[in-house]
Amino acid sequence: MPLPTLILNAQADRRLKLGHLWIYSNEVDVARSPLKQFELGQQALVTTHSGKPLGIALMNPTGLICGRIINRDENHPLNKSLLVHRFKQALALRELTFDEPFYRLVYGDSDLLPGLVVDRFGDYLVVQIASAGMELVKAEIVEALVQVIKPLGILLSNDHSARALENLPEYTEVAYGEVPDMVELVENGTRFLAPVQGGQKTGWFYDHRVNRAQLQQYVKGKRVLDVFSYIGGWGVQAAVAGASEVYCVDVSEAALDYVEKNAALNGVQDKVTCFEGKAIDVLKHLIAEDERFDVVVLDPPAFIKKRKDQKAGEAAYRHINELGMRLLGRDGLLVAGSCSMHLGKDTLVEIVRAAGRHLDRHVQIIGQGGQGPDHPVHPAIPETDYLKAVFARVYLA
Repeated sequence: MPLPTLILNAQADRRLKLGHLWIYSNEVDVARSPLKQFELGQQALVTTHSGKPLGIALMNPTGLICGRIINRDENHPLNKSLLVHRFKQALALRELTFDEPFYRLVYGDSDLLPGLVVDRFGDYLVVQIASAGMELVKAEIVEALVQVIKPLGILLSNDHSARALENLPEYTEVAYGEVPDMVELVENGTRFLAPVQGGQKTGWFYDHRVNRAQLQQYVKGKRVLDVFSYIGGWGVQAAVAGASEVYCVDVSEAALDYVEKNAALNGVQDKVTCFEGKAIDVLKHLIAEDERFDVVVLDPPAFIKKRKDQKAGEAAYRHINELGMRLLGRDGLLVAGSCSMHLGKDTLVEIVRAAGRHLDRHVQIIGQGGQGPDHPVHPAIPETDYLKAVFARVYLA
């Protein structure tokens, strides 16, 4: 059956022709193609105002972003065949950049699969679906992943808030084979157990991999504080890289249990100590106790989830970085991280600068990092470039 047609307003095709994949509702000629005619998740043929085909989009007729281009070839809709092709393309990039099968295999729009994320843990895959269009083909997604990757198990971890934007229910289920509660991965030479069932997101955060590797050159013989540690991605790697002491801070008792497991897995359990509690409270307590560290890592959750959160979020980043600097010795290293897409890289640097001046400390930026190559940036979609890490030497001049 032919696909229904979504007709754009005159000149509204410019962004798509420049490479963008999103269609906003105010760009649609609703007189000729009313949005209410489309079903949630339905595929539609997108055309210019004059009728020239631009590709196929997955529809969310009630959303501000009402369509996302899935293929510019109007002859090939989203099905198992296209998914196999996309997965092979994504796999080729990851195999080019990583020696071991531990990475984000699919990163949404950047891999031309909007609304789909797949993390690989060796023989196990964890899939997150955020769009109704992808939900409608979840069986084909599983079949295509089995064909391309041949995993032992696939977990659909669809219990995240992003699904509410497309009126999708939250659930978690094993869609293929068997998936244990925790799986093993290796990152930068360090082994980890990740709770893929019951943990945060897919169970692990591959995005800071390159930045965690960069940290290793600065930690030998140092006392390290890892704040918002989750299951020890920064802290355990620092211990393996030669840190003398590592303190991991997280509000989750379950996460810190995994810190201890992962420290023991790498034989560094004697170096690693856990602090359970809210980050702000623990940092203030450590300051009151006159504790000092050579390296402080701050990798918080997104403080700016929406543009309306900008002012309060920037203030939160400023506050947490000031507290982190107060815990550094006379000459220390601060790693200031952010996963807020709405916080620009220059703004994070400015926050670090301002925090240093407020404390009468001199700040030198010795490195900046972003997401790893398994989180490729789509050059036409700045929202895909979200991760920041600033490495700053902070000292008394």
